[in-house]
Amino acid sequence: MKNVGPTPQPAQPAQREHADGRTRQGVARLLLERGPLTAAVIADELGLSPAAVRRHLDALLADGEVRTRDASTKVQRGRGRPAKLFLLTEAGRGRFGHAYDDLAVAALRFLADAGGEQAVRAFAEQRMATLVERHRASVLANPDPNARARALALALTHEGYAASTRQVGAGEQLCQHHCPVAHVAAEFPQLCEAETAAFADLLGTHVQRLATIARGDAACTTHLPAPSRDQHHKTQHQKTQGPEAAPDADETCPDSFREPV
Repeated sequence: MKNVGPTPQPAQPAQREHADGRTRQGVARLLLERGPLTAAVIADELGLSPAAVRRHLDALLADGEVRTRDASTKVQRGRGRPAKLFLLTEAGRGRFGHAYDDLAVAALRFLADAGGEQAVRAFAEQRMATLVERHRASVLANPDPNARARALALALTHEGYAASTRQVGAGEQLCQHHCPVAHVAAEFPQLCEAETAAFADLLGTHVQRLATIARGDAACTTHLPAPSRDQHHKTQHQKTQGPEAAPDADETCPDSFREPV
């Protein structure tokens, strides 16, 4: 009796997903290096069937990583509908990373060398002032301090900070689960300091930073105590003190993010 090997087992879902991811990355890299290209050219270059390539291109199109345009008549082969060229969008190029953080760090180092720490601080304050002004009216439209905190969280989420709030005692805790400038702020804490001061100015109360992503914490956590009657009118770029009103430093935001309401 002829000895036969074990029957090949079908690929598991995780294996198929991993293989699809590698192939899709290969399609995107080819478009990065050679694009725009037709599906037929991509199939030839990668040794794939046209149907397989079109499946990956459809997925990239659905994710907004690829777009199409009609090929010129020089690319046309035979009759029928014009051939489609596929090319990466900015989102698709994001697969391969950017050096924006490194550029920002280099720029701030130059600024610090040329103008000293005060120049970096002035830049950080101006950056936050611009951000706050975009949302000042919507935040201050809420007379209730806790509602203002939630409005601030929503504004920060629109700016890419994935922010939420939770009630802690009489105050609120502002949780920023993402920081677009964390890599830069790790070297230039003036960015975090200016951000905290801007929160205090906007909300009309002292605030206290408990944790930051730039220092390696899971989230940027800021305690926003309920303001007293006389405190509400006197905060102008007030420094973030007041530990008597803040929770313990280990009572920071949970890792999970929920959209503020």
